[in-house]
Amino acid sequence: MRYELYYWPGIQGRGEFVRLALEEAGVDYLDVCRNEGGEDAMMAMLEDGRVARPPFAPPFLKAGRHLIGQTANILRFLGEHHGLAPGDERGRLWTQQLQLTIADLVAEVHDTHHPIASSLYYEDQKREAKRRAADLRGRRLPKFLGYFERVLVRNPRGANYLVAARLTYADLSLFQVVAGLRYAFPNAMRALEAQSPAVIRLHDRIRERPRIAAYLASPRRLPFNEEGIFRHYPELDAGR
Repeated sequence: MRYELYYWPGIQGRGEFVRLALEEAGVDYLDVCRNEGGEDAMMAMLEDGRVARPPFAPPFLKAGRHLIGQTANILRFLGEHHGLAPGDERGRLWTQQLQLTIADLVAEVHDTHHPIASSLYYEDQKREAKRRAADLRGRRLPKFLGYFERVLVRNPRGANYLVAARLTYADLSLFQVVAGLRYAFPNAMRALEAQSPAVIRLHDRIRERPRIAAYLASPRRLPFNEEGIFRHYPELDAGR
C-alpha cells in the first residue's frame, strides 16, 4: 500500500513528525502537496461534505480506506503497523502518552511567535511574543526537557530509547523537537543541553540511523524556515 500524506508543501510543521516515521519505516508514500495540484486536492478533501469522518486540519494520512487525522493518531497507526510501537498495550499507551506530551510542547513553541492568535502576523504580536518566549526559555523548556531526560534515565531497559530497548515513533518525535529547538532558540539550547545529556544522545543516535540520515541529506527534508512551527527570531532567543 502506498500511503498519501497531506500537509502544507513549504514547511516541516507537524507533518514532519509523520514524515520521519514514514522514512524510518521504509514504506512507500506520496507527499501529496509537494506535487502539482496537491494542495488543491488537500483542500478539496477537507471541504468535501461527502467525507463521513473528515479530518479537522492537516496533517492527515490516507491509508487504503482509512483517512487518519491528528499527528499523534497518525503516528500511533504507523507505529503499530510498522514496528515503531511496542507490542503490548501498556507499552503502546506509554508511547502515545509521551507523544501527546511532545504535542503539548510543540503547541507551546508555536505560541511563542503567535501568542495572541494564529490569524495575526508575528509582527502584530511581537511584544507579547517576547514575554511568551521568555517564559518558554526560562520555565517551560527546562520542565519539558527535564521530564524527557528523567524518562530516558529511568527506562528499565536502558537510556537508549524512551519506551523500551528499541526505537518508537516517540523517539523520532523527540529528535525533531531537539532539531527544531536548536534552530529556533540556539542560544537558549546551548545552556539547556548540558542539563539534558540523555536527550541529546538520543537526538544524535536518531540522526545517525541509516534511513533517517539518508532522509536528512535528501531534498525530501525541507529546511526550517520562518513559516513553520520552529522559527528563529533572534529577539525571541536568550541573550537578546
